[in-house]
Amino acid sequence: MQQPALRSPDVYAADVRAAITGRVIVPDDVDYDESRQVFNAAIDRHPALIVRPADAADVSFLVTFARERGLELAVRSGGHNMAGFGTSDAGIVIDLSDMRGLDIDPGRRTAWAQPGLTAGEYTSAAARHGLATGFGDTGTVGIAGITLGGGIGWLVRKHGLTIDDLLAVEIVTADGALLRADAETHPDLFWAVRGGGGNFGVVTRLQYRLHPVDTILGGMLILPATPEILRAVVTVADEAPDELTTIAHLSALPPLPFVPPEHHGQLGLIVSVVYAGDVNAGQRAVAPLRALATPLVDAIKPMSYPQMYEEEGGPPDRPKVVVRSAFLDDVDDRTAKTIVEQVRSAPPPMAMAQVRVLGGAMARVPVDATAFPHRDRRMVITMGALHMGPGDLAPQEAWVDDFVSALRPAASGAFVNFMGAEGDARVREAYPGATYERLAAVKRRYDPTNLFRLNQNIAPSPG
Repeated sequence: MQQPALRSPDVYAADVRAAITGRVIVPDDVDYDESRQVFNAAIDRHPALIVRPADAADVSFLVTFARERGLELAVRSGGHNMAGFGTSDAGIVIDLSDMRGLDIDPGRRTAWAQPGLTAGEYTSAAARHGLATGFGDTGTVGIAGITLGGGIGWLVRKHGLTIDDLLAVEIVTADGALLRADAETHPDLFWAVRGGGGNFGVVTRLQYRLHPVDTILGGMLILPATPEILRAVVTVADEAPDELTTIAHLSALPPLPFVPPEHHGQLGLIVSVVYAGDVNAGQRAVAPLRALATPLVDAIKPMSYPQMYEEEGGPPDRPKVVVRSAFLDDVDDRTAKTIVEQVRSAPPPMAMAQVRVLGGAMARVPVDATAFPHRDRRMVITMGALHMGPGDLAPQEAWVDDFVSALRPAASGAFVNFMGAEGDARVREAYPGATYERLAAVKRRYDPTNLFRLNQNIAPSPG
């Protein structure tokens, strides 16, 4: 049911300001327009209140405040959610960006982190102790969103998903209670937040396991974009030691200094790698990739782990974005040809397909151990298109939907961290069968009125 708009934002703002320590931003404030923006510029919403809580007590008040008044509630960590779930029209946004505490225990190799931290900030701080937790491949993403969706990043084959290193959370549920959830306390809730997204509350702290990660072999190769080479890259990556994680990114090459000018704007296969182990062993593991073709660019070298975030390329600031995802078990000749042809025929100005090879430690965790049900899939493909400036995303939406259809039946399922607002059927593909039913039961217990519905939503099961 659609919730009513705030009738008197000034009155609500005064009530909230009087009750919390954090900051309240309203439409008349000079930084309102900047504060309401999320990464995806296709999302243009106008919250009545944007609140940056200072602590869990502020969050508890805000959740109760929204629930008692029937107000739409959005929760934002890094703002990278492509569907725009981190904002609202006429509702309240809980913007966690001021909650940035980090307490690392090097001896126990654990860390308590607040949700306003980015993956890059956490990684840089942990690296000062020679340690790391695996997040994604982009340093500017908030740690909470990527964790709750599962987390597929540079250490996925060596150490598993981000949720495999999640030891506990502190979370404000729909009744305003601050709970600790771990393997012993509220284990049903702890199971659900490991993959089930933001359906169950506002996470105010996360406890992670850390691993020794120091010098890695990392960087990228740029290879010719042919179906044969794409298929070979996936095969090599799938057969490589667990220490090697590979992401194959097919797109037009950007005009960066290290890309030869004659290749600017031409389709290329960017093969990014992290070998989390002995550098010499890493060179041997990467050698088969280098042997597939003469690289246009070879920027694989020993580096510190945080440099993988520092050296990342990326799209222009705040593009309009449409994105879809699916899982694959093989990239055969037909699939490889489809991927290359689809990207080659994409609408301007920019489109991409990204294949992440999975397996390793991620696949050794039982499928039902967490709410991430795709551990037995060998790879995940993300398809995305960008648009800058005025105009809508209709051509990009049509292209991405055609891309997904062209890959079926080889591609199926969906990864919640790489989904748009695609509807309930796609949510059920992300959480098939028993996983969805179990999540819905947990939802009924902790959020029976579906207060937390701005997400890849799991409806509470009937009582």
